[in-house]
Amino acid sequence: MASPEINYAALFAATPSPYLVLGPDLVIVDVNEAYLQATERTRSELLGQYIFDAFPDNPADPDADGVRNLNASLRRVLATRKPDTMALQKYDIPIVRREGEFEERWWSPINTPVLAPDGTAAWIIHRVEDVTAFVHARRAHHRHGGAELSEREAGMEAELYARARELQRLNDELRQAHARERQVALTLQEAMLHSPDLARHRRDVTVRYLPAIGSLNVCGDWNDVVDLADGRFAVAVGDVVGHGLDAATVMGMLRSALSAATRTVDGPAKALEVLGLYSRSVEGALATTAVEALIDVTKRQIDYSSAGHPPPILLHFDGTSELLDKATDPPLGARPEHVPRPQASVSYTPGDTLVLYTDGLIERRDEDIDVGLARLTDALTRSSRLGPERLADYLLNRLGVSGGARDDIALVVVRL
Repeated sequence: MASPEINYAALFAATPSPYLVLGPDLVIVDVNEAYLQATERTRSELLGQYIFDAFPDNPADPDADGVRNLNASLRRVLATRKPDTMALQKYDIPIVRREGEFEERWWSPINTPVLAPDGTAAWIIHRVEDVTAFVHARRAHHRHGGAELSEREAGMEAELYARARELQRLNDELRQAHARERQVALTLQEAMLHSPDLARHRRDVTVRYLPAIGSLNVCGDWNDVVDLADGRFAVAVGDVVGHGLDAATVMGMLRSALSAATRTVDGPAKALEVLGLYSRSVEGALATTAVEALIDVTKRQIDYSSAGHPPPILLHFDGTSELLDKATDPPLGARPEHVPRPQASVSYTPGDTLVLYTDGLIERRDEDIDVGLARLTDALTRSSRLGPERLADYLLNRLGVSGGARDDIALVVVRL
């Protein structure tokens, strides 16, 4: 017997806890009955309203911080795409029929993102529990003819409130420290990924870098563009095992070494040989994968070599594509003895596009990597007429990783 279809709109409306749904612009897009009852509002009064226009701070309370704290929490949810639980919050609400007057309210809020297919926060569910009655009961304590709170009970209540505010302050300081740490890490990563030659290819080369979700914005993936003589230039991507500062440090060393080798030896295979020898002296560098392609615009030819890396893809203007997989060798340091690396060549037509990437773009948990590779080639087939910038963004969106993935991602798109 088939299960009856669930009416999720009816479930949302009947949920006993107060719920408010916000768009990324913090405009109210939906509200359930419990929330209307808790705030003594109607749907028509709330829908389409900016949340802080509907619920401003109480101007009569000089210590009111509800707007500041809630706004910070909602912005964190949009930025991190993760739920955020707030400390106990005093947030008075306007009395509808008495203009300018507010009613004291205490809330326990949780803000949760609802993610779109591209990983961004499409909505925020703002769930609150009204604990005003509890706070007022503890404060008034009208048992047995209205006896007031004992000195001990009053002290405990004051301490509870003080601890809630202190928790809020400490959480704010922790988040600020984490934000500073992320900024330092980002500055470090940008410095290590700086490519002076890339600036001369802004019209025909686009790069994208996305660290793994939850990392400090640093990773072991890299990309590079190196100009050579006679109008030739090389593009490369690589992937160090692991995430975070350790992997990023190794990445910086290997990227610089490959860039130097590319300028001093003939062809990508020899450059990767030099990199492989160097990697044996760098702790954490073994099993790194990399691929480099040398583009000769005069001959309209691509020479390439790969050290255990997913194959670049040559996308033709007519929508067909081919994998550049004829010169693949094991990752850096995988062989006990030095062996010359293979190199292959392929011709191209002006208007074709070369795509290099790391495995974070295509690899998914519990899925063969060939499935992800087929997904990528299918996406390329549908987008052969896009320019490098739009194509890079399209691929990230189409593969569902524009907001980041479990693994780091480096992507290079070259219009030939």
